[in-house]
Amino acid sequence: MTLVLDRVSKRVGEETHICDVSLTFERGSLNVLLGPTLSGKTSLMRLMAGLDVPTQGRVLVDGVDVTGMSVRKRSVAMVYQQFINYPTLSVYENIASPLRVAKVPATELDRRVREAAHLLKLDALLDRKPLELSGGQQQRTALARAIVKHADLLLLDEPLANLDYKLREELREELPRLFAETGAILVYATTEPSEALLLGGNTATLDQGRVVQFGPTIEVYRRPVSLVSAQRFSDPPMNTAPVHKSGAWFRSVDGLTLPALGEAAGLPDGDYTIGFRTNHLYLNRPAQDAVALTAIVAITEITGSESFVHVDFGSSRWVALAHGVHELDIGQPVELFLDPHRIFVFAPDGSLAAAAAIRQAA
Repeated sequence: MTLVLDRVSKRVGEETHICDVSLTFERGSLNVLLGPTLSGKTSLMRLMAGLDVPTQGRVLVDGVDVTGMSVRKRSVAMVYQQFINYPTLSVYENIASPLRVAKVPATELDRRVREAAHLLKLDALLDRKPLELSGGQQQRTALARAIVKHADLLLLDEPLANLDYKLREELREELPRLFAETGAILVYATTEPSEALLLGGNTATLDQGRVVQFGPTIEVYRRPVSLVSAQRFSDPPMNTAPVHKSGAWFRSVDGLTLPALGEAAGLPDGDYTIGFRTNHLYLNRPAQDAVALTAIVAITEITGSESFVHVDFGSSRWVALAHGVHELDIGQPVELFLDPHRIFVFAPDGSLAAAAAIRQAA
C-alpha cells in the first residue's frame, strides 16, 4: 500500500487547519509527524483516515483516489491520546471488537487478541471492564484493539503520552518492529523531538498546518532546511543569535565573535541568524577552539542526570544542557563555551544557509 496526499488543504470557516500538504508514505514505512500542539498533526491524520474530507487536494491509496471514501471502507486504524473504549465490554471484547466485525474465525481471533494483550501487558486484565482500569491501562487497551486489526494504515496520535515511562520506552522499541513485519504504514504523531529520534523512520516537521520538511528522521535532524524546522526538532528550542558576517567572522551586537567554518566560510558578508542546540553550549571547554563567553544565570532546572542552565547573554536567552547536577545561583555570571563547528547559519528569510561544519551527532 502507498498513501499519497496530493496538495491537500483543510479549512474550517475562516480558519486554515492544513495548507497545501503533499506527502507520500510507502508500504511498511514508519512516519513521524512532529510539531507542537495545534500544528496540524491530528487534522492531517483525520484526512488520511477519511474521517474528514479535504477542502482541496486528493488522497490516493495505491494510485486510486479515495478522497471522499468513508473511513469504514478503508483499511485503517487510529488511536488518539484520549483513549476510547466500549465501557460495557470487557478488555478482551474491546480488543476483539474489530475482529468480530470482520468475522475472523474464533481460533484466529483468540490468538490475535491474546498476542496483543501480552505485548501490552494486559494478560491479567482481560476480564475487567474499562472503568475498572487506570488511564494507562485503558490506553493500552485501545492500542491493542488497533494492533489486532492488522490494518494497512495505522495512525497513532500521541498514543503513549498517558503511559508510565518504562512501558512507553518498551513500546517505542516494539511498535516499529511489529508493524514493519505486517507491511502496514505507521504514522505516529508526537510533540517530542526525542521520541521522533527514538522511533527513526521518516519525520515531517509541521508548523501552522504546513509541512516544513519531510525525510529520513536523522537527516531532518542533522540538516534542517529552515530555522522553523530546526526549532521543531529541538527541545528545548534551538538557541539563536542575530549576527553579521564580515570576512571570516560572525559578530553579534552582544559581543559574540565566532569563526565562520565549513560551509559558512563561503557565505557572502551580511546579516544572518546562527543557531546551536542546547547540548552544544557547554559548561566545560569541549575543545581547544571552543569560544568562551560569559553569561548570567537566569534559572537552573535539575532533572537528576542532567541540568538545563538558562542564561542571559546580552538580549538573548539561551539554554545549556549539562550532564550531572549543577547548582548555579540566579544572577551569577557563568563561563560557557560554544563550539563553532556545531552552529547552523540561517539566512534572513529563515532558510538554511550553512549546516554545521562537522556532522551532527544525534
